[in-house]
Amino acid sequence: MVKRSNELSLEELSILNNPQHTKIVDFKTALSSFIDDCEIRNLRPHTIQYYRNELSLFYKSLREQGIDPSPSKISKDHIKNTILYLKNKGLKTVTINTRLRAIRAFFNFLYREKHIKKNPVSDLKLLKDRRKVVETFTVEQLDLLFKQPNLRTFIGIRDYNFMLLLLETGIRVSELEGVCVSDILWNDSKLHVRHTKGYKERLVPIQSKMKKQLQKYIQIRGVLDTDALFVTLDGKPMSKRQFQSRMTYYGRKANIKGVRCSCHTMRHTFAKLAVKNGAGIFELQQILGHTSMEMVRVYVNLFSDDVVEKHRSFSPLNQIKTRI
Repeated sequence: MVKRSNELSLEELSILNNPQHTKIVDFKTALSSFIDDCEIRNLRPHTIQYYRNELSLFYKSLREQGIDPSPSKISKDHIKNTILYLKNKGLKTVTINTRLRAIRAFFNFLYREKHIKKNPVSDLKLLKDRRKVVETFTVEQLDLLFKQPNLRTFIGIRDYNFMLLLLETGIRVSELEGVCVSDILWNDSKLHVRHTKGYKERLVPIQSKMKKQLQKYIQIRGVLDTDALFVTLDGKPMSKRQFQSRMTYYGRKANIKGVRCSCHTMRHTFAKLAVKNGAGIFELQQILGHTSMEMVRVYVNLFSDDVVEKHRSFSPLNQIKTRI
């Protein structure tokens, strides 16, 4: 056994200066500590699963490149090389950015808790990506969609109602998953959305037409052990995956082309129709539950008829004579 030096190393001295310093050597221990912190902060289960999945893939890509995955040994250059590595594998920008968000959260936690001395993501920015056109349903496609559920069956009535509620409120499918019968405030004509993305509950208006549809559905749904609004034939709450699956099913059945038939497309469609019917930017932000104005402004800029009307007044082509 080699005799150790009597002089303390810089790392050992740092332990004296900072008694709370905790050294995490391997990646898996660090990941476990990070996930524990997520649990303590009461993050949503699918958010925690997202971190677990993305960071496990990051670990795998480090090993594939021959990089030591110990968090204290990962540098900015390692992460930059990993980005290039993922690009060369053909991953899309949006997929790489999804992983980078998880990587940033992971190393920020390790640095904050003093598990690492240097933060390799201190100035790490997401890759620039072209903003794609927001997909929405046309009114004709909506008519086709709503004709698909078989209203002589429980599943048909249930699906018809959850699609109507998505269009009426613009809520996310993760929020829809958590809606309960008791969340419908009948006298106030509002829906209490509790399970939100940013943990900020909000009240979303619903009109009499929606309330009448829900009243019929709830009568058919009957009294169950669960308070979940939308349930399976077994009386269990529907999951996010089941809502998505039903939307895809009806999209195929209606033979809808050129747009992804999803719950999120219904959310975009709500925003488009709301803007076209005069909804303001602040009302839209409140109803949709966006923490920033960025996406709300996108909706307004894309769908506001005011833009079209104003363009008529300043269109350069209106000032010249065309040849044909």
